[in-house]
Amino acid sequence: MMNYIWAGLIILSFVVSIFTGKIGETATEAMNSAKSAVETSISILGVMCFWMGLMRVAEKAGILEKLSTCMKPVISKLFKGVKRDETRQAILMNITANIFGIGNAATPFGLKAMEEMDKENGRKGVATNDMCLFVVLNTASIQLIPSTLLALRSNYGSQTPYSILPAVWAVSVAAAVLGICAAKLFAKNRK
Repeated sequence: MMNYIWAGLIILSFVVSIFTGKIGETATEAMNSAKSAVETSISILGVMCFWMGLMRVAEKAGILEKLSTCMKPVISKLFKGVKRDETRQAILMNITANIFGIGNAATPFGLKAMEEMDKENGRKGVATNDMCLFVVLNTASIQLIPSTLLALRSNYGSQTPYSILPAVWAVSVAAAVLGICAAKLFAKNRK
């Protein structure tokens, strides 16, 4: 559906530019926007590579395993149906990547966590309460360092790219707490 909407918007913009006599300017701006998109993607790719590498080093050094041990009581309390350590570690890796604001790096960890939870699921193809809670936590994640957003703000010339941090912390904590409460409430009603 979105493909049709985007295609319609593009066609509409070219039709309007033809009737207003600004087709040359529209074509020039389309090319400038494409160039800007590539430059932005490459700069974000650098930030992502840095954090993915850092996460990989932390994983190989055993830091994530130690963090998983420390966080095990919290994860066990939140995800009562999760029994295996592999599942808890996948959940923790996803949450950690989200905390550092690298949502794209969190995606593979999130997929792994869902696969691991599905292994423990007695009803294949039906989401468990823990799976629903994980999706909520993944969506409304707490972000201490929103690295992608900070990179974008820096690239586009913000004089104070870090000034948004208190607002990001407040909103992400509030969203996570409300999301957990809602998921737990719906889980009780589901039973």
